[in-house]
Amino acid sequence: MAILKKSKMREMADAELQNKLFEFVKELNSERGLLASGGRASNSGKLRELRKSIARIMTIQHERKLGIVRKGKPAAGKKPEDKPMEKAPAAKAPAAASGKKS
Repeated sequence: MAILKKSKMREMADAELQNKLFEFVKELNSERGLLASGGRASNSGKLRELRKSIARIMTIQHERKLGIVRKGKPAAGKKPEDKPMEKAPAAKAPAAASGKKS
């Protein structure tokens, strides 16, 4: 279960995302410190989810920096438009051996 869903992250402003990133990193560091000092994690899957959420936020920030716009999945019951497949260019044959004859 995600701590924060991608769709909600994408709706957030840049400042909000930066604040969430700071909170998640701070929480991850405190959880790691607790484990390093010999304590037990209250929720064993929390570390993994924190790392994933941090990665998602950083990915969204980088996409925004590059100007990449992601769209959500199509609504249920609607099919995406069928687009004809583009053909890949044919592979070229390897070049003949150069100058050496056996």
